[in-house]
Amino acid sequence: MAAKNFKETKVYKLAYEQAMEIFRTSKSFPSEEKYSLTDQIRRASRSVCTNIAEAYRKKKYPAHFVLKVTDSDAENSETGVWLDFSKDCFYLDEQT
Repeated sequence: MAAKNFKETKVYKLAYEQAMEIFRTSKSFPSEEKYSLTDQIRRASRSVCTNIAEAYRKKKYPAHFVLKVTDSDAENSETGVWLDFSKDCFYLDEQT
């Protein structure tokens, strides 16, 4: 059965869960990171979700759909880089 809206898709649910986990975890980051690392990792992880939503709305237009899915993938990669920085700055442990 097809999803009735983007919020029912597995990819959106997983991306949203990841963004919320990043939000909760990043609350413990040092205050000096508020306007850099903390803000950037939250924005990138949330952008994955927003691009999935936009892609879903543009599914009738294959080129636009692919563009938004590609944007979502790029934001996901950016999120991964910010997570690497978070780990290497000792704000996260390997398990987290």
